[in-house]
Amino acid sequence: MFLKTIKLTLVFVLSISFTSCSEYQKLLNNNDLNIKYKAAEKYYNSGEYRKANRLFEQITPSFRGKPQSQRIIFFYANTYFQLKDYNLAAYQFESFVKSYPKSDRLHEAIFLAAKSYYMLSPKYSLDQQDTNKGIDKLQIFLDNYPTSEFSEEANTLIAELQVKLEKKFFEISKQYYTIRDYKAAINSFDNLLNNYPGTQFKEDALYHKFLSNYELAINSIFSKKKLRLVGAKESGNTLLRYFPETLFIKELDEKFKKIEKELNQVNQPTITIK
Repeated sequence: MFLKTIKLTLVFVLSISFTSCSEYQKLLNNNDLNIKYKAAEKYYNSGEYRKANRLFEQITPSFRGKPQSQRIIFFYANTYFQLKDYNLAAYQFESFVKSYPKSDRLHEAIFLAAKSYYMLSPKYSLDQQDTNKGIDKLQIFLDNYPTSEFSEEANTLIAELQVKLEKKFFEISKQYYTIRDYKAAINSFDNLLNNYPGTQFKEDALYHKFLSNYELAINSIFSKKKLRLVGAKESGNTLLRYFPETLFIKELDEKFKKIEKELNQVNQPTITIK
């Protein structure tokens, strides 16, 4: 009895699905634009964005210049966004902005175009072109619509994208340290700290900059050693100034002792044998 009920249910579901697909196929082949328009909106409002998308795609060219055009093109763009096709979403929203600069939904379209680039932003280790584009477009949106209902979200999205850029910058700088290119590491950490003074990686960046200075000093030739040891000490003190209770305090103490020992050796008078 139980298996029979399951079979009947399955047949019922499949028959409904087949009927639905058949009706949708008829809509796609229908030449009546108004019927397609109403069906597209119905699918859109019920969250069936893939079906709505295909219908909007078919009717958009025919409605250009008509009163419904603005509404259709906005919905068409948003179906791509909802379907997570963010490249096409950005393109369609930007086309909407160019076509309808006086639209009541202009600021929403600008925001969603910018958010599309946020969604396209890859993980930090990859190329960050879309990340930079997202930040630029979200900032332009905020500059033009500072009191928009989307402004808070826009600020949040920018902050997330900036952290991604900072992490990429930090990891590149750290890689220089790992391969023992200490001069490049120091310059890179300096650039990171100058470009992003409030970065959440500041403590780590200052510590690794100190380590780079330390390794460069310890392994220097005698004529450059004193100046570099003093520089390493100053670098460590900078870390302590910003983070007096740094997580790296133990490592700092150990290396400060080594620096003092090296400085004492460097400062010992040289005995000249005649």
